[in-house]
Amino acid sequence: MTRLTDISLAGAASRRGFLGLAAGGLAFAAATPAAQAERVRTRAKIVILGAGAGGASIANRLVERLDGAEITVVDGKTEHWYQPGFTLIAAGLRPGSYAKSQNSDWLPSGVTWVQEHAAEIDPEAQRVTTTGGQRLDYDYLIVSTGLVLDWDAVEGFDLDRIGPETGTGAHYASPEHAVKTWQAMDAFTDRGGHALFSRPATEMKCAGAPIKYCFLTDDYLRRKGTREGSHITYAAHSGILFGVPVINEKVVIIMRRQDIEVCHHHVLQSVDMDRKLATFNTQDGPTDIEYDFFNVIPPQRAPQVVRDSGLSWADRWTDQGWIEVDMGTLRHARYPNVFGIGDINGVPKGKTAASVKWHLPVVEDHLVSELAGREGTAIYNGYTSCPLITRVGRAMLVEFDYQDNLTPSFPGIVAPLEELWISWLMKEVALKATYNAMLRGRA
Repeated sequence: MTRLTDISLAGAASRRGFLGLAAGGLAFAAATPAAQAERVRTRAKIVILGAGAGGASIANRLVERLDGAEITVVDGKTEHWYQPGFTLIAAGLRPGSYAKSQNSDWLPSGVTWVQEHAAEIDPEAQRVTTTGGQRLDYDYLIVSTGLVLDWDAVEGFDLDRIGPETGTGAHYASPEHAVKTWQAMDAFTDRGGHALFSRPATEMKCAGAPIKYCFLTDDYLRRKGTREGSHITYAAHSGILFGVPVINEKVVIIMRRQDIEVCHHHVLQSVDMDRKLATFNTQDGPTDIEYDFFNVIPPQRAPQVVRDSGLSWADRWTDQGWIEVDMGTLRHARYPNVFGIGDINGVPKGKTAASVKWHLPVVEDHLVSELAGREGTAIYNGYTSCPLITRVGRAMLVEFDYQDNLTPSFPGIVAPLEELWISWLMKEVALKATYNAMLRGRA
């Protein structure tokens, strides 16, 4: 397995300058932790569901802001996954270990970690019951469980069989599955053939991930000289490729430039892994597409314990179960002592790790302000970021809000709709350092 190094980048001085800028930003973030803000004395019991990006980060921030609070984190998973790294692993650019650490590495002292999953959430009684039978009463609940991948919704698909033998990948599933996806994609691009990509019709984390992996596969075919005899199909679940109109237009242009066939209104129903045949539900009925390589991404939903809790929307996303929070304050609409962070939130945008970064100060502000006897003022504007890779060494750093406005973090330096090496470095180098700082409560 060879890592690509023949990336044509701008001058070394420019790269060093950008990395210096990124490092400076991280240093600033590290120098201004929540600890410098006002500390509030309280005896409040706060339960945080989930120890992932949202849960670990808010735990660190609250420990610094609250004096005397009883903070409990509930999560039976001991391993932490850096999910933005899965695409790099599935492109052969990082090993599986790149995305793995331990939850204990990130959770602060001063919190109690219950290493069990939540079995029941009762927002009326203000209580969480764990799989081990513990009953945890709370004054405030922060739901940061993330989402679940509904593999059972894809008939015939078997995660245990992904790899070169079946020509299937599943890079969303785990670091190990991302490695197997790379092995399948690497073998496919050696010989060429028909590559198939799709996305589910549900809301999903990082909606640009299926597109960027499609572009990466195209790039490998070209680098290996097998693109001319190959065909790539992107099966879109709706009539567009990306939910933000100006970004959608750019993606359409790139798809045409790279000679990638786009099929609209295709929703994956089943996979025959032996025959390498995918069946999609379309406006004209079921349609079969044969493939030599297919990266499968299933529907995505709230964990069942959340869907059973009464916290979900009753009239929106009813098949998915996202919790009913105010899109600005991230406070629950019916249970004001409940907040949401991350993928679990039922808001129009915001299912990326970058979004979590902007959820955190909003939830912190409203919760801490209430404990201090005042009203919070912070508002989440829907900020979502996706380093949209177009080939190895090039990406677009697209950032946007609820109104589909582009919200560039580096105006004048990083053009959001240009395929730049700077944007690639944001994904490959700077993003993980920023993510780690976020976990520590310092970004």
